[in-house]
Amino acid sequence: MKAWELQGFGIQHLKQVVRELPIPGPRQILVKVSAVALNYRDKAIMEGFYLPDIMKMPIIPVSDTAGVVVQAGNEITKFKLGDRVISHLYPTWVSGLRHPSDVSHHALGGPVDGGLAEYILLDESGAVKTPDSLTDAEASTLPIAALTAWFALVEHGQLKSGQTVVSQGTGGVALFTTQFAAALGARVIALSSSEEKLGLLKQLGASDTINYRENPDWHKQVIELTGGHGADNIIDVAGGSSLNKSVQAITDGGQVSVVGFLENITASLDLLPVVFKAAQVRGILVGNLDAFTNMISFIGKHEIKPIIETIYSFDDALAAYQHLERGAIGKIVISIS
Repeated sequence: MKAWELQGFGIQHLKQVVRELPIPGPRQILVKVSAVALNYRDKAIMEGFYLPDIMKMPIIPVSDTAGVVVQAGNEITKFKLGDRVISHLYPTWVSGLRHPSDVSHHALGGPVDGGLAEYILLDESGAVKTPDSLTDAEASTLPIAALTAWFALVEHGQLKSGQTVVSQGTGGVALFTTQFAAALGARVIALSSSEEKLGLLKQLGASDTINYRENPDWHKQVIELTGGHGADNIIDVAGGSSLNKSVQAITDGGQVSVVGFLENITASLDLLPVVFKAAQVRGILVGNLDAFTNMISFIGKHEIKPIIETIYSFDDALAAYQHLERGAIGKIVISIS
């Protein structure tokens, strides 16, 4: 099979190669890959600052994969040949809010081989069935960005109709946050840097928008828009100095869901607002298989469609990564077959 290998840290070490076709074990499926979607995690792995100590090169990168089952081990009961499936990032994390301590050692796309290849081997607990409402390209966007938003809002956040959520930007997590929260009946206050992007967020269900370039003290506007109350859940994708603003913008007992580090991987946090607000500052490490299954049902019921900016061909994977570096509105997808 054709595959892309990351043979060292840096985009110059991403090379197209030919590999042996993998053979499924008793509880594994062989999936013919249709499409993969890129995440910031893929960029961080390539650049060598995301868990570099457990990455053993070469690896096939990219965590988010969609395709069709073409072989199945003799103990497989969940899938059959011809099923359309989506990969699950952490196959050892099936249920519960607390993930296994070694969950990252089993993650697809690093250190375990990912989906940027014609075929991928998945454990039975490492896949879910694709909803009929989505194409494979659309489905490939769900494993990290969508499940991260869902886990923050629903599994940990227990979001209720009428509560307020703040989303940041127009990346994959932010757009899914807006779509899910709106479908759940919440009020969404969306932040972005341009009127064009804010217009898209309104189309997806945002009730209010704030241009954070024009209003760098956006946390004050969140307080004003909520009548002094503050937001119930803020999905913080930026990290860095953004974290203090998020804490200041939440209501007493509210949750700041830390899902990314686009601005900075470190933050200096003012602890007094955390204490006085009894704030929950919670790291979100994507989510478990049960939550993924629940989310898939919700997406089908509410006819939620992922936003894809560009679909690249398999041979243009380097261009897709370069696009990831520039940033995108929604998701970047690579079509395999």
